[in-house]
Amino acid sequence: MEDEEAAAVLRAVGRQIKMWREAAGMKQSELGAAIGYSEEMVSAVERARRIPKPDFLDKTDEVLGADGKISAMTEDVERARYPKKVRDLAKLEEEAVELGAYASHHIHGLLQTKEYARELYVMRRPPYTDDEIERLVAARMARKSVFERMPRPHITFVQEEVTLRRPIGGKMVLRRQLEHLLKMGESRTADIQVMPTDREDHAGMGGSLQLLKMGDGRALGHLEVQFLSRLTSEPREVQVLETNYGMIRAQALTPRDSLAFIEKVLGEET
Repeated sequence: MEDEEAAAVLRAVGRQIKMWREAAGMKQSELGAAIGYSEEMVSAVERARRIPKPDFLDKTDEVLGADGKISAMTEDVERARYPKKVRDLAKLEEEAVELGAYASHHIHGLLQTKEYARELYVMRRPPYTDDEIERLVAARMARKSVFERMPRPHITFVQEEVTLRRPIGGKMVLRRQLEHLLKMGESRTADIQVMPTDREDHAGMGGSLQLLKMGDGRALGHLEVQFLSRLTSEPREVQVLETNYGMIRAQALTPRDSLAFIEKVLGEET
């Protein structure tokens, strides 16, 4: 477990399950058989070595007669499933009144389909385990709740043209990803713009960036490269990012022209 906060949650859940199991006079193998999981899985959960899925918790609650006390931990466990840096960013996104992002290498995480996100994690080197990939994909998909908030925050994206053409996961994965972008843009859930490759002036040569404006007036910048993730609230740094993002949006195609461009790419590339 990569952070103590998540580890503490899993230890507490493991202790509770063990306590209820022993009170019911059941062995780990017996509980596993009753809920459809292996003895090894039950043992790993009790020792905080594995993150239980909601199904595991619900079935355990029912079999042990915990009257909802084990199932009630599902939300905390689901948060613990996600890496700390993702939890921190997701919390800020949930509170932001404005969010803007420029993506230069791949489709931005908030716009990704589940298939596309999985393929990005699968290709990482050194490779992630299957459990790590499942955890990371679930975390990325959970961040999409920002689009469901009411009142809706103002959300804008600028995608580099190459991100629309790079066949991450193959042609079919790319097709579904482009179709998803069109759906998002047409529904006005977010303003999506495209930065054409032929632009001579380009304010985004420094790489991808994300800006968040909070309800209390704070402005934050988020930068990510390779395995490093950095959040800044330093006024001068944020001001530079805001200036660059403003220029990027001005240099990119308008949202309407961008949707037409995505449609064109969809026809050409897939």
